[in-house]
Amino acid sequence: MTGAKTDARPHHDPEIRGFASDNYAGAHPEVLAALTLANGGHQVAYGEDDYTEHLQRVVRSHFGQRAEAFPVFNGTGANVVALQAVTDRWGAVIAADTAHIHVDECGAPERVGGLKLLTVPTEDGKLTPELIDREAYGWDDEHRAMPQVVSITQSTELGTVYTPDEIRAICEHAHERGMVVHLDGARIANAAATLDVPMRAFTNAVGVDILSYGGTKNGAVFGEAVIVLNPDRVRAMKHLRKLSMQLASKMRFVSVQLEALLAKDLWLRNARHANTMAQRLAAGVRDIDGVEICYPVQANAVFARLPHDVSERLQKRYRFYFWDEQTGQVRWMCAFDTTEADVDGFLAALREEISR
Repeated sequence: MTGAKTDARPHHDPEIRGFASDNYAGAHPEVLAALTLANGGHQVAYGEDDYTEHLQRVVRSHFGQRAEAFPVFNGTGANVVALQAVTDRWGAVIAADTAHIHVDECGAPERVGGLKLLTVPTEDGKLTPELIDREAYGWDDEHRAMPQVVSITQSTELGTVYTPDEIRAICEHAHERGMVVHLDGARIANAAATLDVPMRAFTNAVGVDILSYGGTKNGAVFGEAVIVLNPDRVRAMKHLRKLSMQLASKMRFVSVQLEALLAKDLWLRNARHANTMAQRLAAGVRDIDGVEICYPVQANAVFARLPHDVSERLQKRYRFYFWDEQTGQVRWMCAFDTTEADVDGFLAALREEISR
């Protein structure tokens, strides 16, 4: 009896490209090479491996000597674990109404994390001290969930970027009111590339207490990390990670990917390239009548408004998402592997559909 043969052929057409999400991209070759390097022999499970230990040194080179990384499986897990670590059972988190934790995590912060979200409308996805104060009150009111955390996203869900001074103002305002600051950094590399500053310049250096670090959108296969920047304000991370089903047994395969991104400049090269492709896309879109760019293009996202029927026809040629179907707003994302030819082909298809 012969064993079953492995079907090693691709099950997709690698020539098909899209602008739906930077999650659609594959893994960067340097990340895949790092996974192969980590694969030999046996390593202690659950984070006591050499790769996770080395990741700590790499993370501290970016975020300061008090920083500690806790690798997890995904972004929602990172956010839920991080927010649990800085809230009580009666605690609440202030966030923009566009925040991923509010819109795109299926209620996980509330249902799994057991916390309350207090959301604030914004024009550009960015909170300010004044906007925070719309929900930052009632600490002594037992009838209201207690505001304990301000959560911001960098870059935001609308593709905008906070400056270091803007985040410093938020941190000072939150800390004065006894609140902790969490930063959802799913696309933190893109923000750093836009600002042309180290990631520490808008995180630990300005007062951010805890960070969800994103690797998947920047070229990893899977895996993110909760990075504790201020251990004085954070508790029980190890236990919360396990309780939240985010503790990887073979953690070396998460850690080595983050190490591959962060040890040198791969994280920055990937982010700069994605941002450059978004700028190329935005420049081409501005020349097309009937298409309006909705927000400043500051990272790797382009938000545009165009006729609904045009978008539907274009979606048959390139994958992308409606952001708001009622207004005709769509989102186009660029990734580390988006090419100039990808962008130019998409622009040509858009012009054809607009002209029909």
